[in-house]
Amino acid sequence: MDEIEELLTRGVIEVIDRDNLKLKLLSGKKLRVKLGIDPTSPDIHIGRAIPILKLRDFQKLGHKVVFIVGDFTSVIGDTSDKESERPMLSKEEVESNQKTYFEQIGKLINLKEAELRRNSEWLEPLTFREIGEQADFFSVADFIARENIAKRLSQGRRVSLREVLYPLMQGYDSVAVKADVELGGTDQKFNLLAGRTLQAKYGQEPQNIILNPLIVGLDGRKMSSSWGNTISLMSEPSDMYGKIMSMSDVSVKEYFEFCTRVPMKEVEEIMKKHPRDAKMRLAKEIVSLYHGEKEADKAQENFVEAFSKGGIPKDAETVKANLGANFADILIEKGLIDSKTEWRRLVEDGAVTQLEKQEKIKSPDAKFTEPITLKIGKYRFLKIKAD
Repeated sequence: MDEIEELLTRGVIEVIDRDNLKLKLLSGKKLRVKLGIDPTSPDIHIGRAIPILKLRDFQKLGHKVVFIVGDFTSVIGDTSDKESERPMLSKEEVESNQKTYFEQIGKLINLKEAELRRNSEWLEPLTFREIGEQADFFSVADFIARENIAKRLSQGRRVSLREVLYPLMQGYDSVAVKADVELGGTDQKFNLLAGRTLQAKYGQEPQNIILNPLIVGLDGRKMSSSWGNTISLMSEPSDMYGKIMSMSDVSVKEYFEFCTRVPMKEVEEIMKKHPRDAKMRLAKEIVSLYHGEKEADKAQENFVEAFSKGGIPKDAETVKANLGANFADILIEKGLIDSKTEWRRLVEDGAVTQLEKQEKIKSPDAKFTEPITLKIGKYRFLKIKAD
């Protein structure tokens, strides 16, 4: 009973229909629990891992989790969380981005017990007639009433017909996999409700919905790959630890609740400690989740060595690069930053230092010309040597 209550409350903003879902959970019925993620970038960040953790919770209770890589929907592009039209991705971009998606979610769920799908399986064969029949279930008024769409229209900005199709596609995913429950962020509510509508039209019982919150990234804005303020599941342990230590103190409790499974009573006690101690515990918990306790211990020792004793971490990552290469390209290739946008923000904020000369990197276009150690933000280091 306690496990079910936590399932329905921790990291949850809204449940549709809560009473119905709770009855199913108490009955012992094995549910099919769906989560889809579009591969719009190569790495999944811990903001997106909030519903993946919820998938794991369901899996531990014996339910069937269905993870869908949106290889077809990502070509169209979801505008749910965007204030402008999302560009279409090429099939080649999508294929490149999705290469390690199953591996990444495997850090949190048991892949052998999960159902892993790509939505091109059922979306690509749809005929124009079938799409037209699905579209008939919805009105244009429903779509344009959404806050971000209404805002764009009121400002005279373009909304493409392509964007209208996205909720149909995500909704049909639920029909195709016969989902009992779908997980998603609050920005996905319209799309998830579309799944309930289509399931009813196709003679299925409408899925229940669990909406999770959207967390802030390293710069205080909503975590987003396009803004480069993310913590990737694929980050190296010391880099992941350092990024968490660089976040605002006000985000620590929220991250404990949404991004870990430390019992909330214990979190309350942790939050009574010095903010730095609480944040170090958070960093260790998150690194342990993705890399194991041994690597988390090493990352913490690394941090203490660097910042309590004023040195460079013993295991600071060392990479080789061609002389003349842009620092931005080197760091993106090595996975230390997510985008040139993140690099530009770091440089403009004066957050990148060349330690040998104790000089700030001042240009986003700066190039690698000699062996160097970079301090990136407060807690990340990278040694670069000539290839």
